[in-house]
Amino acid sequence: MTVRTFLPLAAAALLAGACVPGGTRSTPQPLCGPNDVPPQPSPEVPPMALQPLVRDIHSFAQPNEARVRHVVLDLRADFAAKTLSGTATLDVDAAAGADDVVLDTRGLAIHSVTDRAGQPLRWALGAADSILGQPLTVQLPGGGDHVLVIRYQTSPTASALQWLTPEQTAGKRHPYLFSQGQAILTRTWIPTQDSPGIRQTYSARITVPAELKAVMSAEMLTPEGEPVSGGRAFRFRMGEAVPPYLIALAVGDLAFRPLGPRTGVYTEPGMLERSANELAELEKFVDAAESLYGPYRWGRYDVLVLPPSFPFGGMENPRLTFATPTILAGDRSLVSLIAHELAHSWSGNLVTNATWAGFWLNEGFTTYFENRIMEALYGPERAAMLASLGWRGLQSAVVDAGGPTGADTRLHIDLAGRDPDAGMTDIAYEKGAAFLRTIEQVVGRERWDAYLRSYFDRHAFQPMTTETFLADLRANLIRGDAELERRIGLEQWAYQPGVPANAVQPQSGAFARVEAQARAFGQGTAAARLQTSGWSTQEWQHFLGSLPQRLTRAQLADLDRAFGLSRQGNSEILFGWLTIAVRNRYEPALPALEQFLTSQGRRKFVRPLFAALMEQGEWGRGHARRIYAIARPGYHPVTSGSVDVIVK
Repeated sequence: MTVRTFLPLAAAALLAGACVPGGTRSTPQPLCGPNDVPPQPSPEVPPMALQPLVRDIHSFAQPNEARVRHVVLDLRADFAAKTLSGTATLDVDAAAGADDVVLDTRGLAIHSVTDRAGQPLRWALGAADSILGQPLTVQLPGGGDHVLVIRYQTSPTASALQWLTPEQTAGKRHPYLFSQGQAILTRTWIPTQDSPGIRQTYSARITVPAELKAVMSAEMLTPEGEPVSGGRAFRFRMGEAVPPYLIALAVGDLAFRPLGPRTGVYTEPGMLERSANELAELEKFVDAAESLYGPYRWGRYDVLVLPPSFPFGGMENPRLTFATPTILAGDRSLVSLIAHELAHSWSGNLVTNATWAGFWLNEGFTTYFENRIMEALYGPERAAMLASLGWRGLQSAVVDAGGPTGADTRLHIDLAGRDPDAGMTDIAYEKGAAFLRTIEQVVGRERWDAYLRSYFDRHAFQPMTTETFLADLRANLIRGDAELERRIGLEQWAYQPGVPANAVQPQSGAFARVEAQARAFGQGTAAARLQTSGWSTQEWQHFLGSLPQRLTRAQLADLDRAFGLSRQGNSEILFGWLTIAVRNRYEPALPALEQFLTSQGRRKFVRPLFAALMEQGEWGRGHARRIYAIARPGYHPVTSGSVDVIVK
């Protein structure tokens, strides 16, 4: 096959402010106009073989024939129209004889496709699929010069993009935009091959209103932006190949505060002090992670604290974790979420599930790694409490997935015909972590840590499948020891339903004491007489989860009066309390429930509470529909899409 490398032209031209061929003076810079001198093509490099990739059922791409290697974005944010418009310039590697490249799109308005010289290329959108969107098939330019310039515009309803009005922000003065690409939503704002196994470098020029700032999951080249017609342009560069779901953008009234030599926090000015205080130990987190599994390979590690509608606790975008403000408890008690997103810098970002069937390879590894970071920073007891809460979540997830024989309790999950979001449950997170904990117990921590560190080194910046991981375990850890493999049970853990009998169940001495208090309350001890002084967030979570399923109105009122649960500012404790209140139809908690559901959009909290309401007959369904009608406009499509099917 013949391959030419044009990354230096497309990337360097954009980043230096030069033009990219194919434009006119009516198009946004840096496309070349008639009087511009385009950059010269880079020299040919020796042919390269396309490394085979497994088929991804959630992408139209055919990467073993033609594969996107580099993306250059030149986009303008229009807050009035709620659109991004401009160009995506794609560098494509192609196998010998390949004539076309197939891209993923969903809801994009494609205006034109040209080669680097502006000559039109044949292109066609295929039939639409309700989950996958539409394939965009583009003729490859002749002569081995596989560079495509796609002029397009996003839809105002693009699922990856949430456009917030000023009223939906903390400052109430400026609009806000953020993206969320996982799992297959990047195709709603970038025409590329939207598969986690097709890693791509990228660079970008984002033009925004003058009073706003753009940030991305990439190196910031112009921290203050560059004045342009109609606003400011910000330039970015990501030189390491990443899965496309990790290409991320946010635009808003943003301030920054450094927290260490390579760490800092972005957020709205009014939230900066609170966010910086909560994340003050961020640099220590990076140090702890590196001490476990090797160097952090992404340069900076910053956190963007988003407005409340962000659908996840956090998103592990490289160099810039996106985080929910629900972690701002005031006492740094919820920072395990940051440990989780940081751990993704190794498991997920560095070594990535090749398809969404192997989602556990991202999240199970990361949940295990998160717990190790928390142990290193806060001690074994804190880590044991967190792991115990995760174990409880796993038991609930097994029930929700149909019990121990349910097909969706397998780590390697069959997602044929389904949105990959269907696999984003605690099975991937907590069963995956339990698998790794079990291996650790069988082989010993020292041997296991040495293996894990070498695993990240061996497979850095590569996709991973369950099959390949098991082969790597056999080659580099088990090494022909049949008895060791039998004791671990690799095949059962990876491919069979349920939780294997050899799973290591976390034990917490602190939780045993908490359970004693929960039993005492259930047996009639007044809430005010319980021994709760000095409890951590995790102890409160466990207490609430250990109470009897059915409580009287008097018992609920006693709990609320003694501990101020309906006024709780800690989102995890409040969520636990509201779950109990809904299950027992405790109406005095309804104002707090409505406030919680309408003031944040984190799917982890929102979806279960609406599901719990809908299970409470007409009483609950009426409240669910009323509250959802108020809350839904403020939710990200990831959250509303999940709740829509619950609140029919």
